[in-house]
Amino acid sequence: MAVDEKVIQEIVRQILAAKGLQSAPAEPKKEAPQASDEFPIIPVGVSARHVHLSRKDMDTLFGPGSELTPIKPLMGGQYAAKEQVTIIGPSLRSIERVRVLGPLRKQSQVEISATDSFVLKVKPPVRPSGDLKGSAGITIVGPKGVVKLEEGCIIANRHIHMSPEDAKRFGVKDGDYVNTLAEGERRTMLYGVQIRVSPEYTLEMHIDTDDANAIGFKDKTEVTMFKR
Repeated sequence: MAVDEKVIQEIVRQILAAKGLQSAPAEPKKEAPQASDEFPIIPVGVSARHVHLSRKDMDTLFGPGSELTPIKPLMGGQYAAKEQVTIIGPSLRSIERVRVLGPLRKQSQVEISATDSFVLKVKPPVRPSGDLKGSAGITIVGPKGVVKLEEGCIIANRHIHMSPEDAKRFGVKDGDYVNTLAEGERRTMLYGVQIRVSPEYTLEMHIDTDDANAIGFKDKTEVTMFKR
């Protein structure tokens, strides 16, 4: 049967008091810093696995001249498309119904979580989006064909999108790294979060499903940002 921690503390206090000793004073509770420009509150978006395609690979997977069908607008002119693909790792294990994001890019890219990598038996590095040199290879299967990428599979690094105005207000710049405190069911400090600044961005931190599940995010998905 589990013993109540408060009962144990009270027993220890009584024993020390009987011996004329005093227990160590309890540490004062550390309160979270108040929201301000120094400690801004950042909304969080959780990114599930997804794929970006080049024009060439789009033609192979969905047919020559095919176009993506936008179904949901995203930040920075991106959008979730109706089109989905299957991704296959080197051991031939697969994950189906992976969403394609638009618009098309110069180079195809597959972003997955660490949990996905265990399923696929692939070893992608943690990288910023677009940093694909030397990354993991993976196979993409569409309704019209198959594309085998020699490199292009990554786990996206944690990052915060913001406008130049937000960056100036918070005292950070594009490419800086900060830490963030997540107040979910399991209070967590997230280190090494990259700042990305663009006039097209609105303020939002992006993490993957592994981070979101580890923190225990439910309704309130916000973090407090700390400059390093």
